[in-house]
Amino acid sequence: MVLLMVACGGAPKRPSSPSSPVARPPGNATQLANAVLFRAIGLVGTPYRWGGNTPESGFDCSGLVGYVYRDAAGLVLPRTSTAISKIKARKVKRSQLASGDLVFFGARGRVNHVGIYVGEGRFVHAPNSGGTVRLDELDGHYWRDAWLYGKRVLR
Repeated sequence: MVLLMVACGGAPKRPSSPSSPVARPPGNATQLANAVLFRAIGLVGTPYRWGGNTPESGFDCSGLVGYVYRDAAGLVLPRTSTAISKIKARKVKRSQLASGDLVFFGARGRVNHVGIYVGEGRFVHAPNSGGTVRLDELDGHYWRDAWLYGKRVLR
């Protein structure tokens, strides 16, 4: 499974400025977080595809996150999970997560996977080749040990 997760962090690269501050979209943060939450949940079942970033083509992890934030909140994020992890946004601990926060996973401090926290210890993500976008528990077998941190980009 670890090898499958690494593929998510290595999606096709596009020029970006990952450490640049992300422009906050206009609107109420709670409404934006709810829009992100509902859009992400609505994509559960969409096929996984490495490099995919639309419902029609399928999604890898960063493609899913980028699509949801762009579509639901008007926020353009970098293309890879590693680049998304470098945006200037407040880090949050697991105990501080709120719906719409980004959640990052990896090994030895290196990010290789990203998802969207939906609440009650669950997150939406595109986990691996041959799978589909799904809802998983942060305390799940792999995810508990691979947890790195969360980031709040909508508030």
